[in-house]
Amino acid sequence: MAADTLKSTTGAGGAAAVRRLLLDNGALTALIVLVIALSALSGDFLTTDNLLNIGVQAAVTAILAFGVTFVIVSAGIDLSVGSVAALSATVLAWSATSHGVPVFLAVLLAVATGIAAGLVNGFLIAYGKLPPFIATLAMLSVGRGLSLVISDGSPIPFPDSVSHLGDTLGGWLPVPVLVMVVMGLLTAFVLGRTYIGRSMYAIGGNEEAARLSGLRVKKQKLAIYALSGLFAAAAGIVLASRLSSAQPQAAQGYELDAIAAVVIGGASLAGGTGKASGTLIGALILAVLRNGLNLLNVSAFWQQVVIGVVIALAVLLDTLRRKAGATPMAAGTSSGGKGKQAATYALAAVVTVAVVGATSFLHSGGSSAATNPRIGLSLSTLNNPFFVQIRAGAQAEAKKLGVDLTVTDAQNDASQQANQLQNFTSSGLDAIVVNPVDSDAAAPSVRAAGKAKIPVIAVDRGVNQATTDALVASDNIAGGELAAKSIAEKLGGKGRIVILQGQAGTSAARERAEGFAKGLKAYPGIQVVAQQPADFDRTKGLDVMSNLLQAHPDVQGVIAANDEMALGAVKALGSKAGKSVQVVGFDGTPDGLKAVGAGTLYASVAQQPSQLGKIAVDNALRALQGKKVEQTVKVPVKVVTKENVAGFSG
Repeated sequence: MAADTLKSTTGAGGAAAVRRLLLDNGALTALIVLVIALSALSGDFLTTDNLLNIGVQAAVTAILAFGVTFVIVSAGIDLSVGSVAALSATVLAWSATSHGVPVFLAVLLAVATGIAAGLVNGFLIAYGKLPPFIATLAMLSVGRGLSLVISDGSPIPFPDSVSHLGDTLGGWLPVPVLVMVVMGLLTAFVLGRTYIGRSMYAIGGNEEAARLSGLRVKKQKLAIYALSGLFAAAAGIVLASRLSSAQPQAAQGYELDAIAAVVIGGASLAGGTGKASGTLIGALILAVLRNGLNLLNVSAFWQQVVIGVVIALAVLLDTLRRKAGATPMAAGTSSGGKGKQAATYALAAVVTVAVVGATSFLHSGGSSAATNPRIGLSLSTLNNPFFVQIRAGAQAEAKKLGVDLTVTDAQNDASQQANQLQNFTSSGLDAIVVNPVDSDAAAPSVRAAGKAKIPVIAVDRGVNQATTDALVASDNIAGGELAAKSIAEKLGGKGRIVILQGQAGTSAARERAEGFAKGLKAYPGIQVVAQQPADFDRTKGLDVMSNLLQAHPDVQGVIAANDEMALGAVKALGSKAGKSVQVVGFDGTPDGLKAVGAGTLYASVAQQPSQLGKIAVDNALRALQGKKVEQTVKVPVKVVTKENVAGFSG
């Protein structure tokens, strides 16, 4: 009986030990399971090239997440790291390229920018008593705004000497992976071997107890958020180096990936726990998921669902671990009471009034006291050279015609654009030009403008279920057919190609895809081996193309729904671009045309965007004056290759 009891107890203890082991190493277990599953599902997954590719894609998220680890361990949060990364990279490129600052000093300036942003966060939290969520959310907006102001909404070429951070050592070892490892080791050292690291755990475990024990909590928080800013700057430099340009909207949403990586890696949002190795595992899980789902050609919609489920399961695992006693619940602080809530609301009200006042001042400052016609132009985004050229053409024509033109950037947010259109209507502008973020979402605001007797001209994309005075656009379907014809003829009517699709749900993406399909029907020898969305984004074009190359290394051609994705594909292809693999883009942007001239991009289907802006303003003025306006004005597209690029002007 005694032996049986002992055996039973030992068995129970063994089961408990296994359970404890799984709970304490849940992230690592999940990573192993993912690797095994994806290796079974895709023969292209577990290869050296693909594993290095995963490391490169995880690098930026991991570096950001290492910085966020410091914050979360101390029971804080930092939502600004993505914007700070973009701002730091923009400062580097702007200072080195546009102002001739030596690259070494430009790098120091970029790093100083990240640290300064972190110090501001820390000051607002430690001394201003703002909640970390609010303080860093404000910095998210400020950092992104400054990045757009400095770059004027356009990508800035990155210095060649810094761009080598995106290359490989010895032709196989990616530098971003090395940077990630170095930053990870630095994180582990700070957390485990330094006074500030021990202070982070103490503050996260119980801030009041840490203060009573003699820690200078306020100064420690300044240092913690400064470290987060430093790591964000490093991540921004690595990301921009991979793309060979600093893009003001880069790393958008990366802050959520960074936080997710930290939580998936076992840190508690309550503070007091977390380590560098866990954060690295969390970043790798996200990268492995995206890479594997790309290889399996899973819809981008389902990819978001899967990643969301993984994040939720990670938080659930953290809850189970704490209930099991592995991680004691951090002592919480008081919720603050009504007084603190009232102070927060008062501060929010002051900020709101200040922003509204500043906006009103800017609008009034931009209005003309004379009788010049006033036209509002709402663009879906100014983070794309194509739309920047539309603005340039519209501004040039407005200046020529004596029109006061107000330009707004919806930042690909349909709700924000609806607000802008409503502002145009309520402020009594004479005419409106709109480039819809979404053709359906813009309809109510356009109908409201119509009721107010304000002429509306749509540019590049139409507005569904609403009447506009004119649509000024290129024929995206015809352009898609030209792109398909160009690459098919270049390949001699035979070959394997991939297609990088635009942002799902946009009319431009749908129409261009329809044109690609129609054009390829005439060439049965052309085989489309994969189609994946890259959201009109160069970074995503780079990553998606890198993933597709693992499954289809013998691909001979690429059609991209815009030049930004095409340039990302060119970067992924490296020396193959323009030689063994031909790439065709769409839009005829300055960067795209430069690549055509260099021979890395075979062709771009140019829409002449500056002409779109010019004609849109001209038609808006004609409609305002009661003159006849054509319902649809088509601006012809043109295939630009190395032979005719010198004489082309968008």
